[in-house]
Amino acid sequence: MSDATAASAQPLDLVCLGEAMVEFNQSRDEPTRYTAGFGGDTSNCAIAAARIGARSGYITQLGDDVFGQQLLGLWRAEGVDTTGVRVVAGADTGVYFVSHGAQGHAFTYRRAGSAASRMAPDDAGFAPCLQQVTRARTLHVSGISQAISAGACTTVFAAIELARAQRARVSYDLNFRPRLWSADAARAVVERTVRLADLFLPSVDEVALLAGVHTPDEVLRWAHGLGAPIVVLKLGAEGCWVSQRSGVTRLPLTRCRCTSDPPGWCVSTSLSFATRSGVHSSVRMLTLIGSPASPGAASSGTARSFAISDTRSSRLFTRALTSTIASSATSTPTTW
Repeated sequence: MSDATAASAQPLDLVCLGEAMVEFNQSRDEPTRYTAGFGGDTSNCAIAAARIGARSGYITQLGDDVFGQQLLGLWRAEGVDTTGVRVVAGADTGVYFVSHGAQGHAFTYRRAGSAASRMAPDDAGFAPCLQQVTRARTLHVSGISQAISAGACTTVFAAIELARAQRARVSYDLNFRPRLWSADAARAVVERTVRLADLFLPSVDEVALLAGVHTPDEVLRWAHGLGAPIVVLKLGAEGCWVSQRSGVTRLPLTRCRCTSDPPGWCVSTSLSFATRSGVHSSVRMLTLIGSPASPGAASSGTARSFAISDTRSSRLFTRALTSTIASSATSTPTTW
């Protein structure tokens, strides 16, 4: 057995599935200048998990273009297993632009028909990628991946089925985006996925749009009512609540310390959201530890540009990801 074959047979702590994209973020000082970076909720999760010592892998499709090669280079530099990544000839890697104005930031996406949106479980070329789920102790998926296309949505459910057959945990970050699909279109898909997940990661704002409930307690009741055994409720600056049958564990926001190299590079917007909103999901809580650097930085070996300032909290969040609640945190017994 070759070294590459042996490596691809090794179990992984975490396997993430979704779409990674290249970001172009507008300079606030020079509106015609954009800084390149990387985005993608599940990709950020895989990278940050690798940074804190987990064995992580990623499943996706990339276009046969320079952006796809940059993303492959990033994952390899970060130690993320890319056995589940397929490059599709003739397809494009998704990109998006972030602009800034008086009303705040705005997103412009160029992802329709992207390579990742073409994922399908019955595609023979993609089948070996999907089989990488069988190596996972925990599978992490996202509502965004379900929203980008019908094929990608079906792929998420196929991955969950494989994970459950292997007795792996399933982590599901809601990440509901109304621009990608309506609440009516998403509701049944989300409810079905929550029933299949071991760990569910919503926010109050998202659930308000989907289910019309508006308080943390109401969201927890709604999520547990769907069958979620563990709920990590993202509460912005208040941190998060981890709710399970034994009670609710409240975890505070973790601050990160910027050690960017080279100085002044622009972090991806996904990290900016994570830092400002204090999310601690298996996607976003890990981006508090670090966000992928710019394509140039990744290729020159300087991608590790953020360091967590509270390693204890990072361990707590990682344990929540693997469905183990930190025993040192304060827990309030609750019945749902």
